[in-house]
Amino acid sequence: VQLVESGGGLVQPGGSLRLSCVGSGFTFSSYVMNWYRQAPGKEREFVASISSGGGTTNYADFVKGRFTISRDNARNAVYLQMNSLKPEDTAVYYCYLSLLGSWGQGTQVTVSS
Repeated sequence: VQLVESGGGLVQPGGSLRLSCVGSGFTFSSYVMNWYRQAPGKEREFVASISSGGGTTNYADFVKGRFTISRDNARNAVYLQMNSLKPEDTAVYYCYLSLLGSWGQGTQVTVSS
């Protein structure tokens, strides 16, 4: 199982980023996929999840209305569209395959002016 995130970077407050995670080594379309994040000095926390078919999504309260999770099973990819970014969104963002306990390497998101 391999999960590879991309799309992180430095963005100003109020800006947007789109994170991608591509999975391999498993039947991507069969699994719920998740995004988590970990800020410096803090525990890793849940951000969003999406069902195997993409019809059901869940979000942490602190991202509702700002972030959108989606997936493209033909590309073995899950995305996190992040809008109206705040400095407190600064963290390493991880893709997580919960049923198999597999994490990606993470991608750094920094929100700063």
